[in-house]
Amino acid sequence: MDFSLSIKQKQIRQMARQFAQIELAPIAKEIDAEARFPWEVVEKMASLNFFGMQAPREYGGAEVDSISYCLVIEEISRVCAAMGLTIAVHNSVVVFPISRFGNEDQKRRFLMPLARGEKIGAFCLTEPNAGSDAMAIESTAMRDGEGYVVNANKIFVTNGGVADILIVFVTVNREDVKKGFSAVLVERGTPGFEVGLLEDSCGVRANPVCSIVLTDCHVPKENLLGREGEGFKIAMAALDTGRIGIAAQAVGIAQGALDVSLKYAKERIQFKVPIARHQAIQLMLADMGTMVEASRLLTLQAAHVRDQGGDLSAPSAMAKLFAARTASKVASMGVQIHGGYGYSKDYPIERYFRDARVTEIYEGTNEIQQIVIARELLRRGED
Repeated sequence: MDFSLSIKQKQIRQMARQFAQIELAPIAKEIDAEARFPWEVVEKMASLNFFGMQAPREYGGAEVDSISYCLVIEEISRVCAAMGLTIAVHNSVVVFPISRFGNEDQKRRFLMPLARGEKIGAFCLTEPNAGSDAMAIESTAMRDGEGYVVNANKIFVTNGGVADILIVFVTVNREDVKKGFSAVLVERGTPGFEVGLLEDSCGVRANPVCSIVLTDCHVPKENLLGREGEGFKIAMAALDTGRIGIAAQAVGIAQGALDVSLKYAKERIQFKVPIARHQAIQLMLADMGTMVEASRLLTLQAAHVRDQGGDLSAPSAMAKLFAARTASKVASMGVQIHGGYGYSKDYPIERYFRDARVTEIYEGTNEIQQIVIARELLRRGED
């Protein structure tokens, strides 16, 4: 087995690392405190094709392999988890499903501006009464001859406050939600489209998470993604890919927490020596480094499986579960190493601590990942 990166992958990683240090590191604390989406940086990210990583070249994308994709998200999230989340969601659960399930017209109208970063994408599945249980959605799209009349109340929409093109999951059959489960493409500005109040989130605060409400919103039939009844398949395919992106984000957060903890441990003097020389601190750092590396390998393995066309469900769930747990654990240990300063906003470790926690929730909670993994293990045992 070859665990080395190709020359191109190393170049992509270095490019993303330099961009994060130059453009994001100076403003990461500010945009978190102000919960501000940094449009000035987004424009530069677009010029580097960060928004088209999952799109074919013929539609303006970079069409990079999944390992390169994960490396970019990790490096961005290592400095600013909110922007890592922005490009992960945009690529994984918007650009990818349109690339895979969209027709030629949809790729021209929607995929091309998304890939070029001219428009931001969002994925609308969660509702007040539907989270892990996707089949509990109450949003509807009723045929009206020329298309659909959509009524929906979607919550916790990542990128929602700035999204221009949204994949909205609905049912076209009130009596049988499963049979009617479908996906429609909705554009910001469509009559009946309303952006709700931004969430005052604990972490990843520079990403504008909000609710999206559609009231008698007319969507043309040409905006149906795939066929009626294919919505669940589209959602699950997107989430399998999305979990790799969130795993990479979690690895980046964990690595960032380790970076600042190592720096602090070398600088903080106690008992007349840097605390990095105390064995108790060394033991924590060793565990942190080991967990980060294990998470990275699981994530890149899942990316490799995707590139090889393998079954992604279990590998992506394992990577996301372990990496998310690692991010939370490593950030928590980082706070402990910082002592009282770790609880102060003057030090970046508290931001990593806040950012890490949500990786165990979105794109499928830890418990959902465990169910997916267990189901696959049991299936293998029957083969």
